[in-house]
Amino acid sequence: MTGYWLMKSEPHVYSFEDLVKDKTTHWDGVRNYQARNFMRDKMKIGDYVLFYHSNHKPPHIAGIARICKEGYPDFTAFDSENKYFDASSSPENPRWIMVDIEAIKALTSIVPLLDLKENPALDEMLVVQRGQRLSVQPVEKKHFDEVLRMSGTEL
Repeated sequence: MTGYWLMKSEPHVYSFEDLVKDKTTHWDGVRNYQARNFMRDKMKIGDYVLFYHSNHKPPHIAGIARICKEGYPDFTAFDSENKYFDASSSPENPRWIMVDIEAIKALTSIVPLLDLKENPALDEMLVVQRGQRLSVQPVEKKHFDEVLRMSGTEL
């Protein structure tokens, strides 16, 4: 069964345009246990991802990606020179996990967070919930489909 996700990235760090140019990337640096558990235990090859630009005016969903490699140890945690270094994580006992994603397509029109919040069909979508800050979160298929409809994008 196909899963659906929303993954947040700050566009000045890594944008959807960067993913399109690179074709695939590893999703490293996640340092939240709940988000890590989603990547480790739930994300499967072929799952779809709404690529969300956070810390941007306006924050918005920019494109669609797909999981192309399931969870594996986040090697940035082992590198003491990396900003995501975690001394308690090691290759023998990794604390953090990442997945690889591939670009599918840019949305025909971006969908700003305000538009998501104003759509009653998305009232239960996690990204519109007050205080919801997870960088990796599940999305229901009906919400994924509604975002595509709002953006004028066909998959």
